[in-house]
Amino acid sequence: MNLAVKILIGLVLGAIAGLVLNLTALDFFTGIADPYIFEPLGTIFLNLINLLVVPIVLFSIILGVAGLGDTKKMGRIATKTIVFFLSTTAIAIIISIILAVVIQPGSLTEYDTTGATFEAKEAPPVWETLINIIPKNPFEAMATGNILQIIAFAILIGFGLVKLGDKTAGLLKLVEQGNDLVMYLVMLVMKFAPYGTFGLIASAIGSQGMDAIRAMGMYMIVVVAALILQLVIVYSGAIYFLAKQNPWKFIKGFAPAMGIAFSTSSSNATLPVSMDVAQKRLGVSKSVSSFVQPLGATINMDGTAIMQGVATVFIAQAFNVDLSFGEYAIVVLTAVLASIGTAGVPGVGLILLATVLQSVNLPVEGIALILGVDRLLDMSRTALNITGDATCAVIVQESEDRRKEKLKNA
Repeated sequence: MNLAVKILIGLVLGAIAGLVLNLTALDFFTGIADPYIFEPLGTIFLNLINLLVVPIVLFSIILGVAGLGDTKKMGRIATKTIVFFLSTTAIAIIISIILAVVIQPGSLTEYDTTGATFEAKEAPPVWETLINIIPKNPFEAMATGNILQIIAFAILIGFGLVKLGDKTAGLLKLVEQGNDLVMYLVMLVMKFAPYGTFGLIASAIGSQGMDAIRAMGMYMIVVVAALILQLVIVYSGAIYFLAKQNPWKFIKGFAPAMGIAFSTSSSNATLPVSMDVAQKRLGVSKSVSSFVQPLGATINMDGTAIMQGVATVFIAQAFNVDLSFGEYAIVVLTAVLASIGTAGVPGVGLILLATVLQSVNLPVEGIALILGVDRLLDMSRTALNITGDATCAVIVQESEDRRKEKLKNA
């Protein structure tokens, strides 16, 4: 039985347990089941998630920047790739925020936060956040979990590794080994996910009953709608206008890789298949595919950004917190930067959601409201993530082909 099935079973059993206890034995739920079973399971899982935030961001960003190389061609391709990735990620989270604000999936009910009170703090101005991205002390930033400062520090390290080349080959190897270790720990944590999912969903549904189910259903609808809009409007539009190709032909050709991504929920696990499909069915050269798609598996997470955008607004609505325009701008900026460091393995999007919530002073505990259904959405957004990587590869390939043709005719 694979992990996805186990998590789905945990989701179903948790929903059933919470709903049954809510309807038939509410006193037992509030007095024994929730404080001694459900809540501890969920808390342990959330703590394990928070434990891995800093190392994942640090190692992933360093490797992403160092992977760019410093040759002229790679620099040109890297610029096109990064511009496309950052642009589509920003568009993705803007789409998700607009949908969530309009539909308001978190306003269906007021959630019981297990007795804890939450008072929203005033977020700092956007420009103050931008200025404070550069850390005075990177170790302090890591100790306090200041993700934006950690990202800035990691970018500088990655840039330095590129420039120094062989002189720092040993350090780069060490970072790669550290990243491998963190990814192993992520997979280890995800083995506990079925139990954490069971506890969190049972606690949420047991506290709110059918209202919680209905609210999470709307959350799922908003996320899926944003994913579809990103595919139909953004990616298809880019293929049509930038690559001068038929979007339907592109989607049909890339469908096998999308199917693998949906079943594995891992961009990294799907990478060999997605590269093979892009090269054999979409006409992408091996050199472009080998650079763009692995880089995309590390820094291009539009589906994850969509989840972060919808989840942030959902949690704000559930806690009756009104976000200002400036705070929405901070959410966009933080989600774009955080998605760059998202590793392509199942469940890491939940880890970085905590950083987005912290950027606008929303409670990380709010993750409990959406964690139970996140595994279902993870499959869909992974398929979108690798489709974005392939879209970029096709567009870069078309751009390079046009450049060659111009140089040939010159």
